[in-house]
Amino acid sequence: MNMILFMITSSLILSIILTALNFWLAQANPDSDKISPSECGFNPLGSARLPFSIRFFLVAILFLLFDLEIALLLPLPWAIQLQTPATTLMWATILILLLTLGLVYEWIQGGLEWAE
Repeated sequence: MNMILFMITSSLILSIILTALNFWLAQANPDSDKISPSECGFNPLGSARLPFSIRFFLVAILFLLFDLEIALLLPLPWAIQLQTPATTLMWATILILLLTLGLVYEWIQGGLEWAE
């Protein structure tokens, strides 16, 4: 019962504090640079709809791909404690080998080069 009362009381107090802060901070008068679409301090030149290089997207996709594949290795310390650690290490070695071969292939194909 005490925990429920504590949770209700703390959430109520937090809600009151956040509401008071919202009303208090809304009173501030921002300057024209702060409310402009770009907060960099100078007027933007040209169009904001310039096309990105396809290289940027390729490198971003490669990063996400390798990042997600490496996330598969995170449970490896717990998996070594299973009944067959040799099988676990074999699969981890195969995964790392495939990632290395994929990285070498992309490197040879020039997928990691910014300048052409």
